[in-house]
Amino acid sequence: MNAPGRETGDMRDTVWFFAYGSLMWNPGFEHDAVVEATLHGHHRALCIYSWVWRGTREKPGLVLGLAEGGSCRAQAIGVGREREAEVLAILDARELVTGVYHRKRLPLELAGGGTIEAWCYLARSDHEQFAGDLEAVDALRLIRQGHGRGGDNSEYVLNTAEHLRILGIRDERLELLTMHLAADRNARIR
Repeated sequence: MNAPGRETGDMRDTVWFFAYGSLMWNPGFEHDAVVEATLHGHHRALCIYSWVWRGTREKPGLVLGLAEGGSCRAQAIGVGREREAEVLAILDARELVTGVYHRKRLPLELAGGGTIEAWCYLARSDHEQFAGDLEAVDALRLIRQGHGRGGDNSEYVLNTAEHLRILGIRDERLELLTMHLAADRNARIR
């Protein structure tokens, strides 16, 4: 992982995108750099009913969003400034399909010190797809039933949890859910 200390030199020629969920393992675009970064003021949460990528309106899944409060340790993905419009178009087509997210440039704190500005896709708590803080049993029900254009909702959650584990990022709620989902997967294999 590239880990610059401060936004200097060629860092100013890089446009950053905050990756806290599936963008970490499936960005959907070529990139030049990846750095560990923390967003303050928002936290990672399974708080979005998915009607397109991991579920349908009839059988919604549950996906991650950046909800207000707390902080979120994850990654920033960088591309050359000349590709900003191209990558925004790719991510907007993916994230803004139903309007449950809105995009905003926010400062990120780099693990090695310093800050960068990055595009972040934040959950809209006033949107009908905003699930809020669900009980684990309700979250599991949605995740288990969810399947959409992007595939199986359980695999989305398991892949995200695995990438967080590799990065050394603890998310106790996600870990609890993945324990149940991994047991489901193991039972299907037998």
